[in-house]
Amino acid sequence: MNFENYIRNIQDFPKKGINFKDITPLLQNAEATQACLDLLVSSLEGKKIDKVVGVESRGFFFGMLLAQRLGVGFIPVRKPKKLPFETISASYELEYGSDVLEMHTDAIAKGENILIHDDVLATGGTIKAVCQLVEQLGGNIVQCNFLMEIAFLNGREKISEYEIFAALKY
Repeated sequence: MNFENYIRNIQDFPKKGINFKDITPLLQNAEATQACLDLLVSSLEGKKIDKVVGVESRGFFFGMLLAQRLGVGFIPVRKPKKLPFETISASYELEYGSDVLEMHTDAIAKGENILIHDDVLATGGTIKAVCQLVEQLGGNIVQCNFLMEIAFLNGREKISEYEIFAALKY
């Protein structure tokens, strides 16, 4: 299945000059969602995963599906003041600004094997911050997993020490 047929391009969103990759059409098609999930899971063959970390907010969609399919727990990484318990935080630079992410302090036990999932690898700032959070809590990052990679933004370079898989590359 060609997943690219289910990704809609939105020019100048969220600001001028950005070509946003909208995954809503993919999510609206059960067959495409299932095929994409199958591909993401196949990239994990032979790997031991204890928990899946999903990055707010689009990383939650497939992050939860991956956790369910793998039979493991799910950890949400969110923007500040969205998680109700004690948190750790990391700041990062976006393609179009900067922000902060948080994770609960009890989300990962030392030595747990972690799959990190987000919808897109762009400049790599977001996922690098998530990697810092996981490692601060003692987790072992098994793979950074994405629906899409925007290759010309060179985000892969920021997380080159980790295994990376993307279902689509632009």
